[in-house]
Amino acid sequence: MSGFSFEVLDRDQVSNARAGLIKTRRGDIQTPYLVPVATLGSVRALGSDDLVSLGVSCALANTYHLHLKPGDELIGRLGGLHKFMGFSRPLFTDSGGFQAFSLGFGREHNIAKIGNIFPQELNLIPEGNDCQQQGDEQCEEEPLESEIYRSNYRKSYGGGAKEGSKRADGKGQKNARKENLTKITDQGISFKSMADGAWHFLDAERSMRIQSNLGSDIIMSFDECTSPLSDYDYTKKAMHRTHDWAEESIRYHDKSQAIYGIIQGGWFEDLRRTSTDFIVSQPFDGIAIGGSLGNSKQDMHQVLDWTIPRLDDRPRHLLGIGEIDDIFECVARGIDTFDCVSPTRIARRGSLLLSPQSGGSRQNKFRLNIKSARFKEDDLPVDPACSCPTCCRYSRAYLRHLYVSGELSYFRLATLHNLHFMLRLMESIRESIRCGSFMELRGRWLKAI
Repeated sequence: MSGFSFEVLDRDQVSNARAGLIKTRRGDIQTPYLVPVATLGSVRALGSDDLVSLGVSCALANTYHLHLKPGDELIGRLGGLHKFMGFSRPLFTDSGGFQAFSLGFGREHNIAKIGNIFPQELNLIPEGNDCQQQGDEQCEEEPLESEIYRSNYRKSYGGGAKEGSKRADGKGQKNARKENLTKITDQGISFKSMADGAWHFLDAERSMRIQSNLGSDIIMSFDECTSPLSDYDYTKKAMHRTHDWAEESIRYHDKSQAIYGIIQGGWFEDLRRTSTDFIVSQPFDGIAIGGSLGNSKQDMHQVLDWTIPRLDDRPRHLLGIGEIDDIFECVARGIDTFDCVSPTRIARRGSLLLSPQSGGSRQNKFRLNIKSARFKEDDLPVDPACSCPTCCRYSRAYLRHLYVSGELSYFRLATLHNLHFMLRLMESIRESIRCGSFMELRGRWLKAI
């Protein structure tokens, strides 16, 4: 048995926010909670000891990437992912379905998991994907990290030209429509590895076997994630495929692991209702909401409003969402856990999180741009209200110096700050639900209810 359980401990009297406790064999997770993403078995720039010292309760690793390198069977032979990464607390793994999307329609439609997940807000409808439309932050290269990572990736695992490499005429191809690297059938998903160009096949049985080899505590059923630009007919077909794969995932999954079913249906109301009812009818330990959430954040809120009233009290996970305003809006609607690379990714790109009392707002996305020349002589900590190791010791001027100098230590210090910031925010949200003041806290952060 998985040793998994969930209990709702407190409910907000004004909204649908709730505080609860997920119990696993490796530890407890107080909810609401933002699960840090450890794609390759590591929260990038941090060690597992850093996660423990920050008080991280759990992390989420990526089935697709770990299957390709170093290989799930190797990790299994070495004692599982917990031992491999030196982290004894609960681990989630996803099913690999989203990566199949990102290699397929995500490439065709120029839609990624972070930044341009809502195409309408970034002028991606009907077309277009340049830096001005996305905002500078989403287009920047991470100055050292990206090149080091890609170089080591190619050296260790092979592979051809870089993404966005120049053509023979010297002109970049960054805005060109990219090749769809997946083939999806009712049997499963074939995908072309970005590492070596080889084709691989993933279905529900293989996804469950990979996640079993990894030994995670909470796994996701195999699903097909559709694009916000997919039409009704394709989204419906993909939803039914996801339902078939959900049943297969239940059949093949390791019973020592808890399993969440994933609701699909895009941003079509009848499909979301159908998918919700089907997934709820299955013996999953928890429910995840995935796939396209529409063309704007308002669409996402509508999708949740269609979905959540049809759920029971099993834990609810929202896949791939983790911006501060989104967390408040989605917790208010009854979401328990989230996962998102945004806090750690934006740290590496020069954006450090800022509380309202230190100048953070919905307008600036609660971010301080450490690259700005105005911080060259600023001896304040990133956020004077923050108690993280970075803010307790280092100034904005020093962090800016590290960033513009390309010092690798910047990545660790910035990531420590952003992750600590989000952990404390989630703690304050849980406490506000217990005390009956969640909507007041939400109002202070978002300045409008």
